[in-house]
Amino acid sequence: MNKAEIQSIKQRFGIIGNSPLLDHAIDIARQVAPTDLTVLITGESGTGKEFFPKIIHHYSHRKHGPFIAVNCGAIPEGTIDSELFGHEKGSFTGAYEARKGYFEVVNGGTIFLDEVGDLPLGTQVRLLRVLETGEFIRVGSSKVLKTDVRVVAATNVNLVEAIKQGKFREDLFYRLNTVPIHIPPLRERRGDIVLLFNKFALDFAEKYRIPPIELTQEATQLLTQAYWHGNVRQLKNVAEQISIIEKERVITPEILRKYIQDITTTSLPALKKDSDMLEQYTTDREIVFKFLADMKKDIQELKRVVSHIIAVTGVNPSPTFKQVEHFTDLTNTTPDISFSIVDNASEHITSIKDVPAEIIKDDEPLSLEKKEMETIKKALEKYKGKRKLAAKELGISERTLYRKIKQYNLNM
Repeated sequence: MNKAEIQSIKQRFGIIGNSPLLDHAIDIARQVAPTDLTVLITGESGTGKEFFPKIIHHYSHRKHGPFIAVNCGAIPEGTIDSELFGHEKGSFTGAYEARKGYFEVVNGGTIFLDEVGDLPLGTQVRLLRVLETGEFIRVGSSKVLKTDVRVVAATNVNLVEAIKQGKFREDLFYRLNTVPIHIPPLRERRGDIVLLFNKFALDFAEKYRIPPIELTQEATQLLTQAYWHGNVRQLKNVAEQISIIEKERVITPEILRKYIQDITTTSLPALKKDSDMLEQYTTDREIVFKFLADMKKDIQELKRVVSHIIAVTGVNPSPTFKQVEHFTDLTNTTPDISFSIVDNASEHITSIKDVPAEIIKDDEPLSLEKKEMETIKKALEKYKGKRKLAAKELGISERTLYRKIKQYNLNM
């Protein structure tokens, strides 16, 4: 598909952005649309997954048939089967009359199952049967019904992990995942952030009949550096808040920070997910172990010097020196060791009382925090404040580097 066709689709469905990753997702949706293949759309919450089932339906031979979107996560487990497949009169308390389910109503059209990862296991079995044979049974009935429905599913859940945990059927995953489409998060299409923000600002100015807000160059830079855990949905929310609350129409970094707070490095406390905390823990652990490895080399060199002194003077190692040996052994373990090692590292190292004073210089920072700060500072100086290059040199993400700069107040 050429760029003109992709641009035409964007205009028709109100999609904003020039990211190659976004264009690729649209291209796949357009190519698969004429077929009846099942499509699984993946991506984080707020990325705009809901646009793609509409694209697929519009460019399919079913475009004149019905289209319905079902949020599987919003329907209680006790009624989800009835909603999808229908029920007979008297099949359960409150079933005063027979009712058609979505698969029966949408016959000949397309059904979009949003948050399909939240389906109960029993419902997953029923869905698998529909996908494989086109057959289903209403709740409280024994009569087999047929339907001709195109299924497009979406989820922000890692279904592979859900399968391992026994929460999602592997056979259903492969049946849904015939054609996968991944929608990139906003942080992977940073060139689109300003375009989206300006569009939202104009929309809200028109909606509330107020002058549109504008970003200064510095505020624009801050906006594009933010992590945006909530993706496009969060960006739109911020644009609306600023448009309504702020009297100033020119938005500076100081004003913008009040609304994005710490999302440049982490999510807000109320919104923080376990996966985000794990990612932060992992990056912190990586940098700590990098410094531990460097310290191990220093300690080994120190041991070599001390061993030479012992050989010459005949002085035996002190018990505290054996603590150093114990510490260097611990640094050989896997990265799953407890952080108590890190907490006690300084204590182990600085307790070498019997080592001659000239070997350990007083001005050498032995604490992990000082060593970490100095290493980051040197990397930033080397690359003249360019964080991307400095982060690459340190072997950590830009996100972690930004947080460390903030932590140590290293304004380069």
